[in-house]
Amino acid sequence: MKTNLFCLFFIISFSSITAQKIYSTNQPYKADIKVFVVENEYQADLKVYKVSRAYEAKKNSGLWYFSNTPYDSDKKIYFCENEYEADLKVFFVDYKYQAKWKSSEKKFLLY
Repeated sequence: MKTNLFCLFFIISFSSITAQKIYSTNQPYKADIKVFVVENEYQADLKVYKVSRAYEAKKNSGLWYFSNTPYDSDKKIYFCENEYEADLKVFFVDYKYQAKWKSSEKKFLLY
């Protein structure tokens, strides 16, 4: 019984961990995720809004804070030049309320 409760607590705790502090690297082999920026909103897996402060990057909802150092980030990304190389396609939006996932299919990439 204690083991089951511990497992449940661990799963709930893990699900609240989010990765929204992002570091952009120039080498693809150093990246956790390869990202391609699409030209049209409908092509994106995730609509991203860049926030100016780290505390604003909450939840896995598309609010990204770009860190200047890799050790201060949750995920390291590489911006691909070709769509076929990417794990995730993003579109940068102008307003915070527009940031969201198209579907939860690739949401695991930022956990």
